[in-house]
Amino acid sequence: MAGIVVDREEGRDLLARELAGRLYADAQPSPVQRFLSWLFERLGELVPDDLDGGPVVDALVVGVVVLLVLLAARVAGQAVLRRRRAGADAEVFAGDVRRGADDHRARADAMAGEGRWPEAVAERFRAVVRGAEERVLVDEVPGRTAGEVAGELGRVMPDLAGDLATGARVFDDVVYGSAPGTADDDARLRRLDDAVRAARPALPAAVGPEVP
Repeated sequence: MAGIVVDREEGRDLLARELAGRLYADAQPSPVQRFLSWLFERLGELVPDDLDGGPVVDALVVGVVVLLVLLAARVAGQAVLRRRRAGADAEVFAGDVRRGADDHRARADAMAGEGRWPEAVAERFRAVVRGAEERVLVDEVPGRTAGEVAGELGRVMPDLAGDLATGARVFDDVVYGSAPGTADDDARLRRLDDAVRAARPALPAAVGPEVP
């Protein structure tokens, strides 16, 4: 059965649309499509139209196409990763359900018992935040991020500021990034929760009478 024959320009346009449209739509297809079209144009300039086809030329074209596919895949993957990292600024509490700190702790324990470490880590950090809100150490602000609440609570508990910042990063990496979450992550946030619960807020420096 005879195959369908298309010229170089038509084949270039078809492949560029395929790569940039269906396979890599998640990586802002318009810039990718323009980039691929530019590369195909440069390839067309290197290979004259009157050059006879043959195994060597076919192998060259296939090799270049494979390289382009790998390059486009890399660009797409990096774009997705950047968006995931940008998503690390998302809020600590999502949805309309409000739970108390003890409820978050119970959920974390249950999930840890099942080996569901990402969920356990998330609930453990939420317990830290909700517990601080219940003690009125920080205000309850909808939409607040992990980094924001860690910074605010760190000013109230300066001795734990570093641990709070680390806990926020663990939460972000697991919940909004690509980190899998581990038993060690859960244990670290469990220790952070215990430390915050046992700590007392730093009192503001007293302002004495002005000495003449």
